[in-house]
Amino acid sequence: MDRIIVRANGELNGSIPISGAKNAALPLMIASLLTSKKLVLENVPRLADVASLMRILSNHGTDHQIKGKQPGQSELSGQTIVFKAKNIVDTTAPYELVSKMRASFWVIGPLLARMGEARVSLPGGCAIGTRPVDLFIESLEALGAEISIENGYALAKAPEGLKGTTYRFPKVSVGATHVMMMAATLAKGTTVINNAAREPEVVNLAECLNAMGAKVSGQGTRTITIEGVKKLHGATHRVVADRIEAGTYAMAAAMAGGDVTLTDVESGLLKTTLDVLEQAGITIEKGENSIRIMRKGTPILPVKVSTEPHPGFPTDCQAQLMALMLKAEGISEITETIFENRFMHVSELARLGAKIALDGQKATITGVDSLAGAPVMATDLRASVSLVIAGLVASGETEIHRVYHLDRGFESLEEKLRNVGANIERVSE
Repeated sequence: MDRIIVRANGELNGSIPISGAKNAALPLMIASLLTSKKLVLENVPRLADVASLMRILSNHGTDHQIKGKQPGQSELSGQTIVFKAKNIVDTTAPYELVSKMRASFWVIGPLLARMGEARVSLPGGCAIGTRPVDLFIESLEALGAEISIENGYALAKAPEGLKGTTYRFPKVSVGATHVMMMAATLAKGTTVINNAAREPEVVNLAECLNAMGAKVSGQGTRTITIEGVKKLHGATHRVVADRIEAGTYAMAAAMAGGDVTLTDVESGLLKTTLDVLEQAGITIEKGENSIRIMRKGTPILPVKVSTEPHPGFPTDCQAQLMALMLKAEGISEITETIFENRFMHVSELARLGAKIALDGQKATITGVDSLAGAPVMATDLRASVSLVIAGLVASGETEIHRVYHLDRGFESLEEKLRNVGANIERVSE
């Protein structure tokens, strides 16, 4: 099993290209099930989750072709993948595939909308909370589906097709918004989704669906309206930049100090994250399609933050911010409101010398003068990269185990950090 070793190496300087967003690419890939025509996705990141989902889609009968590198593209440029689900040959998504990645459960929406049935295993994924599928099921039932849970599978049927409805999510759910929006594109009549997720990835999916012939409006607001159509056609669409990856590298640059420019990303995608970094004393310059992060000898200031649905501070950047606050001059507070079990990285950060006190969903972080490298274990995708950020300034050697979590969501992490001066390497056993 691979390990990542990080050694402090001073400031980071240079540029880091930001990949396409995993959280956008996955629902876009799943949307290919809605049509028999070609869906061409550009800027798709090379990630373990993307590869896993391609296997799941192939199981349903989706063909895919990865196009070669185009002129002017570097090794870090996103890939272009052509998907075509001409015939759905199987409406079952089996446990052995779905259990590896929670987002694969989302195929239930398009399969139900196009085929009138779906049999999908209950999901797996990172162990950062229960994240039940209740909202998915309730929203699809509102569209007229009949759903039961049998032997660990969700069995969904809509033999006469789905029907438009008005539905309000009792709590904001990005995944359930994705699924209901996709399913509603082929429903009869108009669907109104209230208390919808507003994340950029939801907007990106809506834009893709519209390019395929859907009639979606209101994306990016709390109310999304979908006028059902009889069928969708093919399209070419670009995956939006990964705001979580951008926020992660921004915090890495802030932690180590230096001058790093993030390219291929609009600052508006991560406004709240950048606002928090500015509160922490980090200098930020926003370009047309770039973000410059600078800290030259100035202290890191403590902050108080609560995670919230977009446009609030993202839960997927919480662990990274906590790592940064380990070196703040003072006491910081981070409250996690999205997932009930997303502080598993605290005990690992403590092995590096962190001083963090937990009280329910609130973490109080007392900045320390120094951190010391140690063997640590990644517990989930975002927690694993927080250990990398801490390792950038820890004396000695930080050895991170279970890095397969990292491979699920960060493309070419070691190479991108090495290119700006980090001392980081992957060791295969």
